[in-house]
Amino acid sequence: MAQRILVAEFMHETNTFSVQLTDEEAFRHSSCFVGEDVRTAFRGTRTSMGAAFEAADEFGWDLVHPLATHANPSGRVTDAAFETFAAMMLGATDGLDGVLLHLHGAMATESSDDGEGELLARLRQRLGPDVPIVVVLDLHATVTDAMASNANALISYRTYPHIDQYERTRQAAALLKRAMAEPVKPSVALARRPILYALDGGRTTSPPVQELLRRADEIEAAGRALVVSIQAGFSSADVEDIGPSVAVTGYDRAAAQAIAEELMDYVWDQRKFSSIHFTPLADAIAQARNGQDGAAKPLIIADYSDNPGSGAYGDATVLLKAVLDADLQNVGFHAICDGEAAAQAQAAGVGNDVTLRLGGKVDPAMGGGPLEITARVVAITDGRFIAHGPMGGGAWRNYGLSVLLRVRGVEIIVISHNGQATDLAQFTSLGLDPTRKATLIVKSMQHFRAAFQPIARDVLEVDTGALSTRNFRERPYRHVRRPIWPLDDI
Repeated sequence: MAQRILVAEFMHETNTFSVQLTDEEAFRHSSCFVGEDVRTAFRGTRTSMGAAFEAADEFGWDLVHPLATHANPSGRVTDAAFETFAAMMLGATDGLDGVLLHLHGAMATESSDDGEGELLARLRQRLGPDVPIVVVLDLHATVTDAMASNANALISYRTYPHIDQYERTRQAAALLKRAMAEPVKPSVALARRPILYALDGGRTTSPPVQELLRRADEIEAAGRALVVSIQAGFSSADVEDIGPSVAVTGYDRAAAQAIAEELMDYVWDQRKFSSIHFTPLADAIAQARNGQDGAAKPLIIADYSDNPGSGAYGDATVLLKAVLDADLQNVGFHAICDGEAAAQAQAAGVGNDVTLRLGGKVDPAMGGGPLEITARVVAITDGRFIAHGPMGGGAWRNYGLSVLLRVRGVEIIVISHNGQATDLAQFTSLGLDPTRKATLIVKSMQHFRAAFQPIARDVLEVDTGALSTRNFRERPYRHVRRPIWPLDDI
């Protein structure tokens, strides 16, 4: 008989400082497929779930796929949403030989700071100790003891921007196949240090992460461990287990722990390294103005602090106001998340002018309040398209009712469902060619680089003081373990 494997995806990166709770509707608006719709949506795509279906074909598995869902990073997941999706997965556990999951690793719910640990503990209790559970995690996972003790293997992405979800899931599937065939199951050793933020935010082009991945390759090639995973952690979560970690999967727990501790010693030694350089906003605007005439490629200005990919609201207006005040020309702006404004533009209709209050409505103190503008409505879509870029993998995206507004020389994309700029189709789906703009504004920390850096003449990063500002001492941490660097002098 074919081995019966549960494969599922349940992902959320929770910014506990956000005032926006993440309910079931948020998951369904972003990406939510259930039952046979999972196969239809992902089979043949270069995604984590696509890799699971390919592995099932290769290994002759009988897949059970109850759920594949994720919501854009935001505030805590409601208990009701967590229980709904957890029940779908737990209800598909009869007669399993193995489990392959795609989780983020930084989910917090209304009642738990460790959503993945709670989910894995429930699965382990249901399945017992002999059914192997292999989990693919985001590079920015906040790995906890509960996650490590209830999984047989943890495998994190090795790229940032994250373009290796497919490869990591194929790796996880091969390891699951091996674990099911052997009487002794692997386990996970976990190491941490009193660090809130390090490893250059997980940038895999930075020397510390490159060195750790080089050492991980050597350890795995030598057979000293099955998997060595490096996690940068997620700094926008006020939780006890915040910070970077190393998870080592192997059969010899003591040896795996020693490897994890040695690598974490290196993380501690390199904790102050940073390659991030913020350009003052006025300087960024001046550079855009000076280079806009005859530009062959766009200048990219990335708003680091209003990055929806870290749970920021995506509606901060400080940068947009600076662009409009400077009367920059031939600008594409992605995006302002404001469903109310999008609906007003839809009511006005394509080709008409509309006066509205745009953005800054969730928390005007974080990145600027609403802007009063009069704009021409250029295009309207339902926000659905296929993303074929490096992070898209051929899967569908959904940003809800979306509009393109033009204010003089600036074309502004307004979306209803939040999300950072990671794919050129976020512009082209609304009829805007990003390669022909003099300046492109994106709200993103790093993921934009996979699709947008290849078309740019230069990239600037700015911090506009929105929710994900890098000024850690301005964040109201209350629950992180103390002392911890850099909040405390250790």
